Amino acid sequence: MAQAGGGAANPTPAAMPAQAPAAAQAPPAMPGWMMPAQHENAPLGKFERFPGDGEGAFKTGHYRDLFAEQGHTAAETHAKIEKAFQQLFHGDGQEERVYFETGANENGTLAYVTDWNNNDARTEGMSYGMMICVELNHKREFDALWNWAHTYMLITDPKDPSVGYFAWSMNTDGTPRSTGAAPDGEEYFTMALYFAARRWGNETGRNGKGIYNYQAEADKILHGMRHHPVLTGTGPFRIHPEDPPFVQPDHPWPGLNTDRMEAEAKAKGTPWPPAYFRFMRGGPQKETIGPMVDEAHNMIKFVPNWPDGVTDASYHLPAFYELWARWGPVEDRVFWATAADVSRDLFNRVTGPETGLTPDRSNFDGTPVTGRDGTPVPFMADSWRSVSNWSVDYSWWKKDARETVLSDRIQKFFYGQGIDKIVDRYTLDGKPLSNNHPSGPISTAAVGSLAATDGPTAKAFVDALWNMPVPSGELRYYDGMLYLMSMMHVSGEFRIIEKTATSH
Repeated sequence: MAQAGGGAANPTPAAMPAQAPAAAQAPPAMPGWMMPAQHENAPLGKFERFPGDGEGAFKTGHYRDLFAEQGHTAAETHAKIEKAFQQLFHGDGQEERVYFETGANENGTLAYVTDWNNNDARTEGMSYGMMICVELNHKREFDALWNWAHTYMLITDPKDPSVGYFAWSMNTDGTPRSTGAAPDGEEYFTMALYFAARRWGNETGRNGKGIYNYQAEADKILHGMRHHPVLTGTGPFRIHPEDPPFVQPDHPWPGLNTDRMEAEAKAKGTPWPPAYFRFMRGGPQKETIGPMVDEAHNMIKFVPNWPDGVTDASYHLPAFYELWARWGPVEDRVFWATAADVSRDLFNRVTGPETGLTPDRSNFDGTPVTGRDGTPVPFMADSWRSVSNWSVDYSWWKKDARETVLSDRIQKFFYGQGIDKIVDRYTLDGKPLSNNHPSGPISTAAVGSLAATDGPTAKAFVDALWNMPVPSGELRYYDGMLYLMSMMHVSGEFRIIEKTATSH
């Protein structure tokens, strides 16, 4: 249930319930790579260790401003970032913003970030919104997003085996589209909350249990990611004990993306709803949910379904793991320090050797996830984030020189495509699989310039990001979040917030 797929112009299995019985066979109309072939992961092999604090911004306090290096003033850059924030958070409700306030409860204002194209709110977008707000010092919006996520998305029904996690997709009225979690949302929630604790301090509320005790909430999420018990239950499940049971509807969720897909199906004379939707819906199903990490391989999982043998390179955030190895629960610090090095190694094992493209999913041992028809999972919308992940790691820690090689590789490939001709999906060897030209992969490729060799290619991506308009319209959610965070990274304004504020 990776979340980024819905932000792209075409759906991926990321946007579908991943709850089909493992032994079932997919109907012929289902893309072959949606049903993974059986695979037994090889044990975690040797990987390079990078102890210490590295030579990056964590140690030096210096964050490169690539815009300044290309002649733009700090005032010009600040104005661009502020314009993007105001447009995406407070602009026109139909064409510009993705942030919407929706009343209040005992904890204050409630607000969500919506994927406008798919008409839902996702832990991915909620946590991205929180991260943007803490970095830019917008406490009201941060607290409103956290309040909405905690109120509606946090699974509290003990009969749901995902209890303690956050449901990855919700309708904007707070009712569920899913009763399971996706780890990338939990990761960004955790990091944003740790930064909030250091920027604003911790508000303990009544009896020290307030949801704005950011440090305690981050510790709780991070602890659960590794130590969630293995629980089994049979659906339908509930988010909260008082909710009605959640049952997938007999038709795709409404939204612009769905409308477009239905129109295309009718024009081609193909069945609607598509075969994969009817297959994946199924009936009441048994679910076993465990931790979000695989202990044997020291890495984040694609979903916490247990056992589950795949990961997603775009979920790997070694820059964050290094901080969790210093700030997180003491008993887990060695795990996260190891996970940072494992992630660096994984990036090198799963990227296309000529393209630097990462697959939407891979096995824990770095081998490709292939469908029952032998088709490997391609580079898709989730994958856009991988270059940003390893490049921010290089910027903050500067431990692994291989990250420069990877950034050079993917920038060379994209530059050869023509920056304005980059599409949203490719095979790992570089064959285009779409005619869509979103801005998201250009934004994240520009972050790659933090790690890339200085030169005309790296500068071309920085220029492309600088000249890019703030995303608007139907696809403004995923493209817009990536655009704004990329602007912050490239300008050196997305920083490790270290100073611990005085608690309230």
